[in-house]
Amino acid sequence: MIALIQRVTKAQVDVNNSTIGKIDKGMLLLLGVEKTDTEITLKKLAEKILKLRMFSDSDGKMNLNISQFGGAMLIVSQFTLVADTQKGNRPGFSNAAPPDQSKQMYQQFIEFCQQQGVICETGEFGADMQVSLVNDGPVTFHLQIN
Repeated sequence: MIALIQRVTKAQVDVNNSTIGKIDKGMLLLLGVEKTDTEITLKKLAEKILKLRMFSDSDGKMNLNISQFGGAMLIVSQFTLVADTQKGNRPGFSNAAPPDQSKQMYQQFIEFCQQQGVICETGEFGADMQVSLVNDGPVTFHLQIN
């Protein structure tokens, strides 16, 4: 499972010219599911992200996690994160989980984060989405749990 997370001052996702998810301060999380991922993988990644100290404290140091900071998450499915780009010029997606598995794990990831008390907005699984954001810092992290 792969996550690309960005600290944002605002972010939103639109589908068919309608905003379906929007946050102010917090984290934009793009989530890619690999076919070998399990609920254990999902929980490890979610816990890592929820504990990640990527928000600034009163001294300007990255010492606060999402809950301590009081921010929200915008979680968007992003299967291209699992692309194999090592050979040739066309990305390969053989490592990506099938759509049914990906959708289920995406929804479980969101539910897990919500159960931890984090406000979560979402994209729409499988939709053609337009994601906009203001990256704060910029701060961006790539996390992968196998």
